[in-house]
Amino acid sequence: MPTAVVRAVGLNYDIVGDRGPWIMLIQGGRQDMELFRPLAENFAAAGYRVLQHDRRNSGASHVALSEQPSEEETFADDAHALCEQLGILPVIACGGAGGSRHCILMALRHPGSVRSLLIWWPSGGRPSAESLAETYYGQFITAARTGGMQAVLDTPYYTERVARVPENRRRVLSMDPQEFIAVQQHWRKFFLDGADYPVIGVDDATVASVTAPACIIPGHDLIHPHEIAERLARTLPNSEFHELEMMSRPEDEAARRQARLDHQRKLADIFLDFLSRHPEAVPT
Repeated sequence: MPTAVVRAVGLNYDIVGDRGPWIMLIQGGRQDMELFRPLAENFAAAGYRVLQHDRRNSGASHVALSEQPSEEETFADDAHALCEQLGILPVIACGGAGGSRHCILMALRHPGSVRSLLIWWPSGGRPSAESLAETYYGQFITAARTGGMQAVLDTPYYTERVARVPENRRRVLSMDPQEFIAVQQHWRKFFLDGADYPVIGVDDATVASVTAPACIIPGHDLIHPHEIAERLARTLPNSEFHELEMMSRPEDEAARRQARLDHQRKLADIFLDFLSRHPEAVPT
């Protein structure tokens, strides 16, 4: 797959589909973009082109710090820069869980770049933010304090980053541990300080300034509380709220894979219906 150098960082990306309006698809958490390729393929079958990418510090992209107050802002700015580099703005911004934040932040930070928002399973609320802050930052701060950057590399997450991109070993080991800790602390603080907003780190009034048409599908667990999606739908002035049952999680691997495929098809069906009824939401 191609790699683009975006703001001095190598981002792994792919394009699904060869015609039609552009959708930028951002998955949640630190997930690999391949997890939601079936969703991208459903969009492509309906006549859209879909840009997927692994954010920095995830998937097959480079590990890198930034001087920005939050990694969330960094992700949003990286996504915008990648879209700009590929000449596909404005886009339909589609994001799940953490990806929903990055799509909304891109719309806020780069006015005119997002034609519409397709959001599923937005995460938020104090318990969610505290859990995610430890997963994303806290555990690595502890590792760096106890054993420097080698201890960070030895964590399962960073071991995988090096397995995917061997160059990431040099990039991590070249970081000053104290700088790494300071950046992680800033990024964790953003999460915790903004935990009570409808979008982590962004207050209601700011979120309400996003006037692009939005379709929102709620989650149903601690990390993706149903009430966060409801609040987001009330806050965004031009939004629709659509229920979808939580994805089943059978024990059998083949059954789990089929459940993921079925759920992503249902997501696509809701989003495609929304776009068909809102021509103003689709770039021309």
